[in-house]
Amino acid sequence: MFSINTINTTTSQLLEGLFDRTNDDAWRECDARYRPIIISFARKLGLSEEDAADVAQETLTKFLSEYQAGKYDRTRGRLGSWIVGIAKYRIADLKRSRMRRREQRGGSAIADLPDDDSLEALWEAEVRRAILNRSVSGLRKETRMNPRTIRAFEMIALEQKSAPEVAKELGMSVNDVYVAKNRTIERLRKIRDVLSAAYELG
Repeated sequence: MFSINTINTTTSQLLEGLFDRTNDDAWRECDARYRPIIISFARKLGLSEEDAADVAQETLTKFLSEYQAGKYDRTRGRLGSWIVGIAKYRIADLKRSRMRRREQRGGSAIADLPDDDSLEALWEAEVRRAILNRSVSGLRKETRMNPRTIRAFEMIALEQKSAPEVAKELGMSVNDVYVAKNRTIERLRKIRDVLSAAYELG
């Protein structure tokens, strides 16, 4: 059964849980929250799927190690900003390695990356994408909503089918299709708002 509480872990709660090395739930939530974002972020910067997955693993491993060693000062910035900083240097390291393999010399690999403001904007865009994906995934697991209501929303909002098409396929009236869409959007917004707070996204 899906519960909004499964994604309602604030950053403070998550960080507190990560200090406990036996708290597998905290690590699983951290991994589920940030791994897809890091992979997508790295892919947008030109990495292959395999390299992006490696960067995500290295980033999360280094993050956890440094956090548990007491190196993260939350008063100096959001958790996401710290993680993107780690990812940036992992990506730069990979670019340096490629340059050495090709026996190229010259500019810094860091210089090949966008400036910090652009990286931050890219990261936030990927966070928003992840929030939407997790919101829709959570919605599909809702037990309080009729599956046909959710399916009507998916067909009209995500698959771009017309209300009459959806009504005919699902055996609903057109008015019921619009009611289903609006009801689902309202619930989706609530899940998204919870996740936005959890990801520290204003």
